[in-house]
Amino acid sequence: MHALWMRLRLLARMNWMLNVSALLLLAFGFLFVYSASFLRDDTGQRVMLYQQQIRWALLGAVTYFGLALCDYRRFRSVTWWCYVAALVLLLMVLVSGVRIGGARRWLSLPGVAGMTFQPSELAKVAVVIAVAQFLGRAGPLGTGTLLAGVATITLPPVALIVLQPDIGTAAVMLPVVWGMAFAAGLPLRWVLAPAAAGLLLLAIIVGALVLPDRMSADPEVSDRIARMTGLREYQRERILVFVYPDRDPLNRGWSKRQSQIAIGSGGIAGKGFLEGTQNILGFLPRTVAPTDFIFSVIAEETGFRGAVTVLSLFSLMLYSIGRAALRARDKFGRLLCAGALLMLFAHIYINIGMTIGVMPVTGLPLPMISYGGSFMMGTMALLGLVQSVYIRRIRFPSAESRSILGDW
Repeated sequence: MHALWMRLRLLARMNWMLNVSALLLLAFGFLFVYSASFLRDDTGQRVMLYQQQIRWALLGAVTYFGLALCDYRRFRSVTWWCYVAALVLLLMVLVSGVRIGGARRWLSLPGVAGMTFQPSELAKVAVVIAVAQFLGRAGPLGTGTLLAGVATITLPPVALIVLQPDIGTAAVMLPVVWGMAFAAGLPLRWVLAPAAAGLLLLAIIVGALVLPDRMSADPEVSDRIARMTGLREYQRERILVFVYPDRDPLNRGWSKRQSQIAIGSGGIAGKGFLEGTQNILGFLPRTVAPTDFIFSVIAEETGFRGAVTVLSLFSLMLYSIGRAALRARDKFGRLLCAGALLMLFAHIYINIGMTIGVMPVTGLPLPMISYGGSFMMGTMALLGLVQSVYIRRIRFPSAESRSILGDW
């Protein structure tokens, strides 16, 4: 009985600001995944994606509380097993993954017909834990050792994800681990140098796609130069649509244009739940409305007020994670929280940025809200680790309590 009481005390020590913000964001997700799937499919049946989203959220909640009760320091002993397992799953995707829309990013769940999961979402969590483990070791790390270690851990999964191809997920992982390295003591110049190199590379790619057309080059020459960037055609088109908003408005630029119309037409108070014309009438494609462009559905139906509410809840969540990082008991815990904060911030910034037209369309979902099981589980796992760090921010007063806490 006493042991059970001490375990319940762990829950009492949780970061309730994080709990409340996560719960409210999940509620937004349920409501607007329902709204975004309100259309009928080709057989005349309602598309009930929100029911599956609730199931994934319940599984995510089990993961969340399970990891919160488990001492995050125990992951030190299984970090590399998790990392190797993630690499094996990414290799399996390339060999026997499910191909959807020209990309091979999913594996079928054994024994569950029609159900798939995305190993890259689990790989993001494994990389955050592995980098935190490496950077959180006792003793100072030289700059060369730090850079070499972070690169060795990060580049293999990033390369496998690029081959799927999933450039958006791979691109998110790089700044996240670099931010974790900065939090671990990497000098600022070593953070700014890769950022400058990345911007230069981006400028070269955009220039290779734009300048030949501007200079009235021969179409064959322009196509040859574009292929030299290493990007697939749809990836090049996404960049060109971002640079030229009026390019291909009825095909590649359709989703972006309809998203901006949906957000702008919401006004201050919105059109009302299930009253968004861009969404309900199908102008915002049903294939992306519940996932990548869920924020557009929210903004159209709840207006500026609803959009600001969602952004405020995300700000509260990120603040809670940062607070947990500052109060972490050790460097490993602090870096886990830093990785979770950076990962979630990157997804929020890029997703909302692409829906309002200030970022290219990349296919990154919105945490806690977008439809998707793998991403939901990965996000809840990161938040569960943050809670585990926060719960153990201060030692319990008695030796018996410390013993029970260590067992968990």
